[in-house]
Amino acid sequence: MIPIISIIIPCYNSETTLETTLESVLNQEFQNWEAIIINDGSVDKTEEIAMNWTRKDNRFSYFSKQNEGLGKTRNYGIAHAKGEYILPLDSDNQLKKDFASSAITVFEKDSSIGVVHGDAEYFGEKTGLWKIDEFDFTKMLLNNYIDACAIYEKKIWEQVGGYDEKMPFQGHEDWELWLALGILNVRFHHLKAITFRYFVSNNSMIRSFTDEMLESNQDYIAKKYSNCYQNQYAKLYLKVKEKDIEYHENLKSKKFVINLFFKTFFGFTVFKQKR
Repeated sequence: MIPIISIIIPCYNSETTLETTLESVLNQEFQNWEAIIINDGSVDKTEEIAMNWTRKDNRFSYFSKQNEGLGKTRNYGIAHAKGEYILPLDSDNQLKKDFASSAITVFEKDSSIGVVHGDAEYFGEKTGLWKIDEFDFTKMLLNNYIDACAIYEKKIWEQVGGYDEKMPFQGHEDWELWLALGILNVRFHHLKAITFRYFVSNNSMIRSFTDEMLESNQDYIAKKYSNCYQNQYAKLYLKVKEKDIEYHENLKSKKFVINLFFKTFFGFTVFKQKR
């Protein structure tokens, strides 16, 4: 049977977390999946753990390669994927059991949707809810707020050429991918539910980022999508100018001035405003 979802699990020295990550895959309500484990040059017992799981269930497959980083490793795994949909899963995170089934229901009901994502639950050195907003291209230009752990059509990954492997530092490939999909007007759907557990550790890759590394990646994205940033700035500038013109025209109105005064100092207006 050809799997519908391919779960892509890059690993680098993941011996302490990989077992529970793979357990969360096995416990999915939706069972028509394959899980591709890619060892990105680990020097611990990652391979031993992964091979045990391939013997336990033939839906798990294992690949090993030299260390090349997260973006290249995800692309490597997806290139071997047979599924129509892709689910990237970091080797220290855990899927909620209904994530895949809920996403497939959404895709089946609306073929125009290309990405399904949800909220997350922190665990490890931080606990609580990570509330993730709906996709908004303008907001995404500022910073990434949607984790890589989302389910999307493999064909749209192919359309944009996969994760960008040329970024100065690994760790923001998902941000660049969401922007690339946003330019294609791919529709995102938020499930309004917790879809995975996000592991927080001082040893995680993103915690090792320096300000200089972050600035280098931000600069790379700003240059790659310079037209988008310019267009958004132009829209914002015109919007401010329009409001500025409207404001000064309204100053001619005595009622507007009185309302502005009372709103500023007392928190309410005297005259009803026209809509």
